[in-house]
Amino acid sequence: MALNSRIIIHLMGVLLLFNGGFMLLAALVSGLYGDGATFGISLGAITTLFVGTLAMFFTRGHKKEVKRKEGYIIVAFGWIIMSASGVLPYILSGAIPSLTNAFFETMSGYTTTGASILEDIESLPEGILFWRSLTHWIGGMGIIVLAIAILPLLGIGGMQLFAAEAPGPGGDKLHPRITDTAKRLWFIYLGYTLAETLLLRLAGMSLFDAINHALSTLSTGGFSTKNASIAHWNDQPLIQYIIILFMFLAGTNFVLSYFAFKGKVQKVLRDEEFRNYALFLGIFAVLVTLVVYFTAEVPQSDYHPMVFGPLESAFRHGLFQVMAVITTTGFVTSDFTGWTPFLTVFFFGLMFAGGSAGSTAGGIKVMRHILIIKNGLLEFKRTLHPSAIIPVRFSGKTVSEHIVYNIIAFFVLYMLLFIIGSMVLGLLGLDFLSAIGGAASSLGNVGPAFGSLSPLNNFNGLPAAGKWWCTFLMLAGRLELFTVLILLTPYFWKRT
Repeated sequence: MALNSRIIIHLMGVLLLFNGGFMLLAALVSGLYGDGATFGISLGAITTLFVGTLAMFFTRGHKKEVKRKEGYIIVAFGWIIMSASGVLPYILSGAIPSLTNAFFETMSGYTTTGASILEDIESLPEGILFWRSLTHWIGGMGIIVLAIAILPLLGIGGMQLFAAEAPGPGGDKLHPRITDTAKRLWFIYLGYTLAETLLLRLAGMSLFDAINHALSTLSTGGFSTKNASIAHWNDQPLIQYIIILFMFLAGTNFVLSYFAFKGKVQKVLRDEEFRNYALFLGIFAVLVTLVVYFTAEVPQSDYHPMVFGPLESAFRHGLFQVMAVITTTGFVTSDFTGWTPFLTVFFFGLMFAGGSAGSTAGGIKVMRHILIIKNGLLEFKRTLHPSAIIPVRFSGKTVSEHIVYNIIAFFVLYMLLFIIGSMVLGLLGLDFLSAIGGAASSLGNVGPAFGSLSPLNNFNGLPAAGKWWCTFLMLAGRLELFTVLILLTPYFWKRT
């Protein structure tokens, strides 16, 4: 069966219209601040809107049907198209004149990775900083989910798109109609963003900084308006605790937030993934706190003497960095790669953890880890009782073998791509620690890595080929591998 190419191009046009609209918002911010970037951002917006309008106009007679194959193409190429158009504000304003660097920064934004090539963030125009944060926010819940929320206006069903884009293996639905599900998710996402903005403003951040950091936090992105990231506010613990709270919420399945708002708190507490997610965060935070307090040197400037001194500082930095890495937000309050060798290895391992399924976090996801561990332990019983049927259970329900096999395949592909990614970066001249850190960070959409890519540095030192390779790893990781890798298989493109 031939691909419905007209619907693919038509929806690319829809995405470009969304992107152009958000660029106009960034241009408005630029104009309000008079930062000199208004013309460049506006020109990028107009160009994007023009191309999107043309794409929709010439495919207006499309067949209104999206099948699974078209869904995968729309999601993968939609992300690429969004990033390709998203470079325009950077290039046309002169903020990032290099196409390679601009595309890297844009893909890092949409995939909510947070890795950056910028050396002096605070020198950028406000409109560019806002656009940079907006790319996080757009990509956080998925531009495709945003698009399918309005697809009924176009007479198009979006179930295939949601199945291809929705993060994680979880299949919870809030409403039988997928568009209503998308709307509810976005209302929660928007509500959290507004709440964090208000709290950060009340805690002492400027309104501009509060908005930008709320956009980055709820998307688990990590772009900051300050060169020192959240370490800029190390003397204001309340700001950092607010960000910790919203990182936790962003790394939690948004469906559970919906249940909580509906008063179904017991349903949240009974969720096995949520319980393990919270448990892991608590245990890891205590472990890091103890190691930092007793063995690592925390600068005196990193704690507020009127609070609890070094112990509070160790706890806050430990909890913050554990939360930032597991949820793949990537904010930093301190250079955690320089604390102790043990913690360097520990945080490297956390890069493979990820948040909950149905969250904006990247990584492998807690649910997959739990099911892989459970299935591995059950293999001992199956070895002793080869004739017995011993299913894997999750939250009291039997998990089908198909899902278990899919998760195992995902894990194998993830580790294989990590190994290949590290080898490619090593081939391009990176040392061992930088290569494995860069690959793990890009694939897991974490942001800061290790070695020459640590929080004290950034990805600007990568060769051009390394930056393009990392953008591929970011995209593959953000779209859960299969959506991207399946397009590289010959049989996907065969006519059936």
